[in-house]
Amino acid sequence: MRNYENLANAIIIQAVTDYRKIIGQCRKYNQNWKQNGEIQTLNKFFRSQWFITLTSIDGERLISMLNKEAESYDG
Repeated sequence: MRNYENLANAIIIQAVTDYRKIIGQCRKYNQNWKQNGEIQTLNKFFRSQWFITLTSIDGERLISMLNKEAESYDG
């Protein structure tokens, strides 16, 4: 069971890392990160049944936290 938990945690950590990286890239190239297709795909993942299977984290809350983090850098 521990291996499953490690894999599930790694998948979620990677998704959050990707989310932040995409936001940084959009900022670098002066693009609207909120309309980025990859961000929208990650949002779908955070709302998916698979995400619910992997973790007890509230996907909507995670999205909200990541967006607030991004908006704090937008000024």
